Amino acid sequence: MEKWEVRAHMHVGKRIQKMVCLGVLLAMAFLSLGPLVFLMGGSLMGSNEIADCIGPVIRGGDGYAVWRLFPMYPTLKHLVEVFFDSPEFFRMFWNSMKITAGTLLGQFLVGMPSAWGLAHYSFPGKKAVYMLYIVLMMMPFQVTMLSEYLVLDMLGIMDTLWAIILPGVFSTFSVFIMYRFFGGIPDAVIEAARCDGAGEFQIFWRIGIPLGSSGIISAMVLQFLECWNLMEQPMTFLKTKSLWPLSLYLPQISMEKAGFALCASMVTLLPALLVFLAGSDYLEQGIVAAAVKE
Repeated sequence: MEKWEVRAHMHVGKRIQKMVCLGVLLAMAFLSLGPLVFLMGGSLMGSNEIADCIGPVIRGGDGYAVWRLFPMYPTLKHLVEVFFDSPEFFRMFWNSMKITAGTLLGQFLVGMPSAWGLAHYSFPGKKAVYMLYIVLMMMPFQVTMLSEYLVLDMLGIMDTLWAIILPGVFSTFSVFIMYRFFGGIPDAVIEAARCDGAGEFQIFWRIGIPLGSSGIISAMVLQFLECWNLMEQPMTFLKTKSLWPLSLYLPQISMEKAGFALCASMVTLLPALLVFLAGSDYLEQGIVAAAVKE
């Protein structure tokens, strides 16, 4: 067989391999986006059409539920109901916003200086403090739930939004992410700034934050997604329904209002989706930094 024939066969084989890989990736992407597409379609369905599709589930009768990719008779009825006829939804939407914004602001004021101090200052017990951060980061909420409950009850802030915000401010995962990025700033740059007469706060503000901005943004994106979807903490620390975030409100919607639930879920998803898309590049860097071994 001639060399050009061998090269042609190899070229064809590579093209087939690429097509197969592309087909597999497209199929996986469709499976991942499937629930989102169904959610968007369901939010535009009328009540009768939804009842026809998932009637066996709602009524508990015989038969199987079916779902259409696109609604046969699109309507904005449920969207109008969410935006104009559901003050409870917006009250809990703002509760979610307050919890998320308060936690992110606290992380910015507390977690960022902590990460900078761990990365560029030496003090007795530094390794022990770092290991403590790692251990606390690995502990699930169920392990620390009782101790958090007792502390919050002692502070007198149970059944308030502060009971959710305050523990989130001292979250160790964001500190871990920012520590990785701050640690990548060369010590020579910091020493040069000190030689030029810069103070420690100036170094942190004018060198640390700009050079570590990727880590800060990735940590904030991850923290936003976590706070926006909190369920166990609000369920444990909040008893007054008017203080609930959306993550607790949505599961309480009955199946008889399935159209409203789908539309409310779509509106709830939008902030998290926009934040994720805006910070996806930084988020990828943060995940890579978290995976690097010390």
